[in-house]
Amino acid sequence: MDELLPLFPEVAADRWEVLRAMAALHREWNAKINLVSRKDMEKLEWHHYAPCVAAVKFLKLMDGARVIDVGTGGGFPGLILAALYPKARFTLVDSVGKKVVVVRDIADRLGLKNVETRNARAETLGHEHDFVTGRAVADLRTFVHQTRQLVGRGQKHSLPNGVLYWQGGDPAEEAAKSGLTPPFSFELRPLLKDDPKFEGKRIVLYRAQDLARCRRPDPPA
Repeated sequence: MDELLPLFPEVAADRWEVLRAMAALHREWNAKINLVSRKDMEKLEWHHYAPCVAAVKFLKLMDGARVIDVGTGGGFPGLILAALYPKARFTLVDSVGKKVVVVRDIADRLGLKNVETRNARAETLGHEHDFVTGRAVADLRTFVHQTRQLVGRGQKHSLPNGVLYWQGGDPAEEAAKSGLTPPFSFELRPLLKDDPKFEGKRIVLYRAQDLARCRRPDPPA
């Protein structure tokens, strides 16, 4: 975790302590359930935490903000963001029950009172949130069509309400496929020591009012 501290002076010392404890719990759980590859666990903080913490560079949330992390897996980015934004409310959703058990246990053991977990598919859920988050969960078109009912229009925070997506690949190709051009995009490689691991990786925002324009995903073969 020490490698991350100088990159994120915005993060308070007490938040780093929560993230350190969280990393220990991720390692404990990964020995039982494969949340991330065993080899990748050696660089857990750099490969998985750092891209999530990067949100502090641009995302300012008002107290009571509502965020839903769909396909949360091991809690990336949802658990990380919940630790960083203790006055916002986070719902972590995954269709795989054992992953929900993991993130619930980690949240409970860390005392993260702002975390709710749901074992469900996103398309069965409702209620308006300020942001939907996802980290390369699926093809963007599929993700948007499964989650767009979860986000309400508006702008009370540093960005307009919408889908915050941790994305890779060619942005022009993604825009051509989806019909959506993000009004905001944050490249990760320049922040993270120009590490080639993060080449083409970025966090993008798709505004709530634009989601209806997203093209439908290709039908199954």
